[in-house]
Amino acid sequence: MRERREQARTQAREHGLAPEAAERSGERSAKSSSTGSSALTRSRVRLDLPRAPRRSLLPEYDPEAFGRLSERVARFLGTGRFIVWMTLVIIVWVLWNIFAPDDLRFDPYPFIFLTLMLSLQASYAAPLILLAQNRQDDRDRVTHEQDRKQNERSIADTEYLTREIAALRMGLGEVATRDWIRSEFQDLIKEMDERRLFPAERDEGDR
Repeated sequence: MRERREQARTQAREHGLAPEAAERSGERSAKSSSTGSSALTRSRVRLDLPRAPRRSLLPEYDPEAFGRLSERVARFLGTGRFIVWMTLVIIVWVLWNIFAPDDLRFDPYPFIFLTLMLSLQASYAAPLILLAQNRQDDRDRVTHEQDRKQNERSIADTEYLTREIAALRMGLGEVATRDWIRSEFQDLIKEMDERRLFPAERDEGDR
C-alpha cells in the first residue's frame, strides 16, 4: 500500500495534481483490484467437489424397479391366462350391454368405452414389452460377452496344454520308453531260456 501511495504521489507531482487526489485514486485502484480478484475467486468452480444435483420438475423413480415391473407385466401378457381372462371380460361386457336393462347398460352398442379400454391397454402393453425386450437384450449381451471371454480363456488353456504335450513327446523321444524296455527284457528272457535249454550247443557256438 505504501509503495502504491508513493507511486501515486510521484505521478501526481509529474502531472501537476494534488497529493490527496493522487492518494484517493490509488486507494480506488487498489479497491477495484481487490474486488476483481475476489470476484474471480468466487466465480471459480471447484473441480475437486461433486456438483450439486439440479432440481427437476419431473417425478423421480427407480429404473430398476420399473424395469422389473415391466418384465412381470410382459410375462403375464404373454401367457394363456391373460388371453382367457381378457376374452371372458369382453364376452361379459358385450352380453351385459346387449341383454341388460337399458338403465343398467353403461356402454351400449357400438361399445365405444370397450374400444377405448382395449386401445389404452394396447398402447401401454407395447412399450412395456419393448422395455422388457431391451432389458433381456442387455442381459443376453452381457452373457454373450462372458461366454466369449470364457471361450477365449479355454482356447488359450487348450493351446498351452497342446504345446506342453508336444514338448513332452519331443522330450520322451530321446528317453527309453516302457515298450522299449519291455521288448528288451523279453529278448533277454528268450536268450536266457535258450541258454538253459541248449547249453552245450551254445558253448560250441561261442567257441
